[in-house]
Amino acid sequence: MIFNAFLLTIIAGLSTTIGSTVIWFRKFRDEKYLNIFMGFAAGVMIFVSFAEMLPESAEGIGFFYALVAFFTGMALIFLVDVFVPHDYEEECNCEAKKVCNLKRCGTMIAIGIAIHNFPEGIAVLFSALNDLKLGISIAIAIALHNIPEGIAISVPIYHSTKSKWKAFYYSAISGLAEPIGAIIAFIFLRTFITPTVLDFIVGMVAGIMVFISFDELLPRAYNHENHHQTIFGIIIGMVVMAISILLIGNI
Repeated sequence: MIFNAFLLTIIAGLSTTIGSTVIWFRKFRDEKYLNIFMGFAAGVMIFVSFAEMLPESAEGIGFFYALVAFFTGMALIFLVDVFVPHDYEEECNCEAKKVCNLKRCGTMIAIGIAIHNFPEGIAVLFSALNDLKLGISIAIAIALHNIPEGIAISVPIYHSTKSKWKAFYYSAISGLAEPIGAIIAFIFLRTFITPTVLDFIVGMVAGIMVFISFDELLPRAYNHENHHQTIFGIIIGMVVMAISILLIGNI
């Protein structure tokens, strides 16, 4: 039972690498797709946060405490953003500044999604330990969510480094946060993790994802000359996640 539960967390977490495979196709490596993919990622993260994660948190701990968790998550990632060194951007010349910004954007997305994946790993593990069928359903849901998150990480990393392997590496490392979270929880937190704690964490993660979308993704994606590409990506991202949530609800 324990082996199956951990296996589910690994499969769900590493599904981020499926999304990262888009940069292996020459057509999608064209820079014109960057705005679309980053808008897509923002649409995914914003929609999931407001349509699924925040309501789930509110259902477990009440709307007031879910909002407290949401804005706590925003405050925490804001502090991370403020205290992350920005000196390397100042060292960039005008031509290289866009590359530096994209790399920082991809890195921040990877950090945010890794934080997002950490409690998801805990959720998959303990759900599977209690009910393997439920654990499988949750793992499928998370895997579907993680695929577009892999796109969110790999696209800016590829465009800043021109390395497919680095883009793949960043998305894989972010996905590994899920089984790592499960292992840490199992070893150290088993007696402390309660449904209430998990619901509060889910609310915090929603705030983190929304902040990253507005502070990192959309400013990098929005191009005044081709702003409709970004809007198109946002809408498609929301539609994809809406369909996945509807399908998962029928599992």
